[in-house]
Amino acid sequence: MPKKPPEIVAAVDLGSNSFHMIVCSLTNGNLQTLDRLKEMVRLASGLDKKNNLDTITQNRALACLERFGQRIRNIPPESVRIVGTSTLRMAKNSQQFLDKAEKALNHPIHIISGIEEARLIYQGVAHSLGSNANLRLVMDIGGGSTEYIIGSGDTPRVKESTPMGCVLVSNAFFKEGNLSRNAFNQAVLFAQQQLEPIQKQFQSKNWDEAIGASGSLRAIDKVLKAKNWSNNGITREGLELLVAHINQCTHINELNLPDFDPERLPVFPGGVAIVYATFKSLGIEQMTVSDGALREGLIQDLLGRLYDHDIRSATVQDLAERYHIDQGHAARIKQTISFILSQLGDEFFGPNHENVVQFLNWAADLHEIGQDIAHSQYHKHSAYIIENGDFAGFSRQDQILLSTIVKAHRRKLSRSGFNALPIPWNIDAASLTVVLRLAVLLHRNRQEHNQPDFKIALLKSKICLQFPEGWLVQAPLTHADLILEADYLKAAGFKLEFC
Repeated sequence: MPKKPPEIVAAVDLGSNSFHMIVCSLTNGNLQTLDRLKEMVRLASGLDKKNNLDTITQNRALACLERFGQRIRNIPPESVRIVGTSTLRMAKNSQQFLDKAEKALNHPIHIISGIEEARLIYQGVAHSLGSNANLRLVMDIGGGSTEYIIGSGDTPRVKESTPMGCVLVSNAFFKEGNLSRNAFNQAVLFAQQQLEPIQKQFQSKNWDEAIGASGSLRAIDKVLKAKNWSNNGITREGLELLVAHINQCTHINELNLPDFDPERLPVFPGGVAIVYATFKSLGIEQMTVSDGALREGLIQDLLGRLYDHDIRSATVQDLAERYHIDQGHAARIKQTISFILSQLGDEFFGPNHENVVQFLNWAADLHEIGQDIAHSQYHKHSAYIIENGDFAGFSRQDQILLSTIVKAHRRKLSRSGFNALPIPWNIDAASLTVVLRLAVLLHRNRQEHNQPDFKIALLKSKICLQFPEGWLVQAPLTHADLILEADYLKAAGFKLEFC
């Protein structure tokens, strides 16, 4: 019987400039926004020269998350998605911050790649604009990175993330709010250098309309309208007038922009430089601004998971096809995994059971993709691809977990490889890996025949396998494999008994 969808869903975007939260009611698949919260934290400003996040910035961010946490900490975990972006990707001590942040929110935080961020941004924009057949260029300026996406309808086709954002550029070229024509030109040149590798792909001839999707772009749009420099979104002509105005000032306090949020002022010049460079490099003449962005994309992605349209499963299927996986073999392994889990019972992994099933099935589908590189040590190649690839829908933590399981599915096994995984995987992943190892072992001859009707029990670190009488005598290779597997498992603190 399918699970009843939740009544409330929420998404939190821990951006490099601002933290955003959206809370929605969900009725018959329809969303209604209940709450929107935004605080300008400027996380990227807290990175030192060694890319460590300083204590003052961490404390400022945690104070914000305590306030956010009051609103969402009692919402069930499957109804909430929280992601960290550029700064938390870069910070060497991000885990130290994440441990505290997760306690403040009472929910896990997932770090996403720039490409995944781009995909989610596009989903948020596409949902807010509705469907049309035009090819859209979507641009989103964050505090630490800027994303560019070309897509049509709700499908992103080309995605890129560049390492420039309004906080980083402002801090680098407009220190303490000081302005000059030379500094602005240097900031624009820096942004153009970041765009150079993707300039040809994102040129205006490759799309029909340009859409902006961030606070910086909304602020620029608002200024251009208030100054009567544009009445049609952000235009090249309007930008030229804004740039000329900035270059007449020596400090941000002289800008005197109408109806402007003073909190945004310190990062405004960097945002303008990025937009101006983008218009020049890509040949943009006009850009409309959308309300949809990353947090709305997170909500749409969450709905997909709730209604059995998890983009991660589609990603795994695409990868299996790209790497020429023997899908019949993978299906047999998944059938055996299901058979083992049914005997262990739902309570074995407790509340994590559904996630265990999902990750085990993905691991079964992808454990052999490394064979496209080399047969020898293929499990290591598989793990490398999984950990380092751009996998739509997967967070960094998702990919590391899946990579860890796949790398451990054969040969030597060590429990230490699971210790760094987040709770509850640091405990569950070892047992989960044993299930995968046994399922793969029992199908090592890759023949299409029914698996033996074996029984399994897993009690703490003791594994008991019981096969039908005489079956092991008729399967001497499997018997030999089980003897070897008992040695591998013993080194990891497991005891395998079989008869």
